[in-house]
Order: sequence, then structure tokens, then C-alpha cells
Amino acid sequence: MKRQSIISSFKNAFNGLWYFFLHERNGKVQLSAAVLATVLGYSLGVSVTEWLMLLLCMAVVLALEMVNSAIERICDLVQEDYHPVIKAVKDMAAGAVLFTAAISVVAGVVIFLPKLL
Repeated sequence: MKRQSIISSFKNAFNGLWYFFLHERNGKVQLSAAVLATVLGYSLGVSVTEWLMLLLCMAVVLALEMVNSAIERICDLVQEDYHPVIKAVKDMAAGAVLFTAAISVVAGVVIFLPKLL
């Protein structure tokens, strides 16, 4: 099997990003939250350390949401009908997104609330 070029690899990755943000509802929601956090961070003049925390939170939530979407699609391809193992896999992947999103909200509150008060 021939290895793809680095350019092809990047093209495929960008296609995945493009598809995710255009076609996945949760991708649009998470991207909107990231844009809001970015606008707030810029408007409120967060520190470099706070920017790093915000960027890390955004990256982890978006990356896990992409992985969750990929897991859901592959599970649906493998098993069209209900299966308890597939349900557990999908629920755990969604739980990972929920967990990181909740922690990210807490981090946002810690960063933004003092600046808003």
C-alpha cells in the first residue's frame, strides 16, 4: 500500500475539519462557543496564561467532539440496529465531550466572571 504525501494528509485533515463544521450540529455549537470565548477574551483583555487555558479548553472540546462524531458514524455503519454495546460506546464518547465541555465552562467562569464584575 502506497503512503500518501504530506500534502495529501493535510488536505484530508482540512477536509475533515470542513466537513465537521459544515455538517455536524454539535460542531457548529462548539465552534460558536469557541468564537464567543475568543471574542470575550479579546474584549476583556485576558492574560497570556488565561489565553493558553482558553485555547486548551477549546482545542480539547472541539477535538473530542470530532472524535465523538467519527465514533458515532462508524458505529452507525457497523451496526444499523440498536445494540447495547454500540449504545455504550456512543454514550461514553458523548460523555467525554460533556465532561470536557463542563470543565471548560467552569474554566470560562473562573476567567471571565471576575472581569465582568
